[in-house]
Amino acid sequence: MVIVFEGQDAAGKGGSIHRLTAALDARQYRVHRIAAPSDEEALRPWVWRFWRRLPADGRIAIFDRSWYGRVLVERVEALARPDEWQRAFAEIRQFEQQLLEHGGVVIKLFLAISKAEQLRRFEARAATPHKRHKLTDEDWRNRERWDDYRLAIDEMFAATHPPRRRMDAGRLR
Repeated sequence: MVIVFEGQDAAGKGGSIHRLTAALDARQYRVHRIAAPSDEEALRPWVWRFWRRLPADGRIAIFDRSWYGRVLVERVEALARPDEWQRAFAEIRQFEQQLLEHGGVVIKLFLAISKAEQLRRFEARAATPHKRHKLTDEDWRNRERWDDYRLAIDEMFAATHPPRRRMDAGRLR
């Protein structure tokens, strides 16, 4: 099983993962917090860093951010060329299809908040000593690109969702 958490900064990904894992046997899952690729990862095809984190059969991998970063952060921040992130839409569909064909379960969660709610949460973090570390200059910089991220998010949903299949007489088509 693969559980993917994506969403805007301060949308609650980390807290949601914490609440979910509190109910799980720690021997059965692993949480992967995805950041910029390491030097080793940058030398390989971009999806390799996710393949290597997939769980063994019967286990769970939880991704705090994921391969969707290719068409979100890497796109908006120009860390991937347009031809790279545009090609990634099909690569993401193929990657997830391979997981499903292997018998895996893929759960994708996108936590969305409004721009006003994000500002409220940023200000609350800034005012709370034990939460200040969660707020960085990068968070504020990303917030200034809110509209660029919104466009990328909308296109991500449209371009990575596989065509709907239907059941006819008990057969998937």
